[in-house]
Amino acid sequence: MSTFWFAVLSIICLIPAVVCHEVAHGYVAYRLGDPTAKSRGRLSLNPIKHVDPVGTIILPVALMLFNLPAFGWAKPVPINPRYFKDYRKGMLLTGLAGPAVNLVFVLLGAGVARGLDLVVPVLGNMGDTFAAVMDWAWWAAFIFTYINLVLMFFNLIPIPPLDGSRVLPIFLSDRALAKYHQFEQYGIMTFFLVLMVLPRLLNFSPVGAYFSVTVYPILQFLTGASFG
Repeated sequence: MSTFWFAVLSIICLIPAVVCHEVAHGYVAYRLGDPTAKSRGRLSLNPIKHVDPVGTIILPVALMLFNLPAFGWAKPVPINPRYFKDYRKGMLLTGLAGPAVNLVFVLLGAGVARGLDLVVPVLGNMGDTFAAVMDWAWWAAFIFTYINLVLMFFNLIPIPPLDGSRVLPIFLSDRALAKYHQFEQYGIMTFFLVLMVLPRLLNFSPVGAYFSVTVYPILQFLTGASFG
């Protein structure tokens, strides 16, 4: 498959992945008593309400074209933890909701890819058109699995504003949580330091190393194929 069509399929697969990820955050928060996302119309599955031009389209395409791990984001769904009866539990559940949806999508995509691997050889005499359609379907399932794995593991990194930072409070004492909240204001700076600066300074990508022991081996295990 050409780089161009790989990028096109990636965008098509990325949009439902990030939209459902964000809606899951808002829906769980709503079930826990926070009406913020619902009142702002952000529990909709309409991509227009969630798509961020840079995070959902431009950045993922650029990463794909340079053969780098594809990730992106939608507009964050607003959540107000003051509505939660239990702050730590509320943050934990809303934080895990997005990655949990991505995990479901991973299993779905991998199941389709494996199913096609079994079915296509049996129906191999159906003609060139059938073979081409099945090839595209397999690539779509593979890319969908890959993108959701990246989104799941990337968002679990415990650096604000990623979802892992919402999970962390459940493990912290009141004193440690107060200090952590002081650190949160530097979360964006830390995020870009790890993502952009360290790879240039150290000639080493912490995120790339993280993906090499999470995303890529799991992708190969689930689909039977490796990325790259």
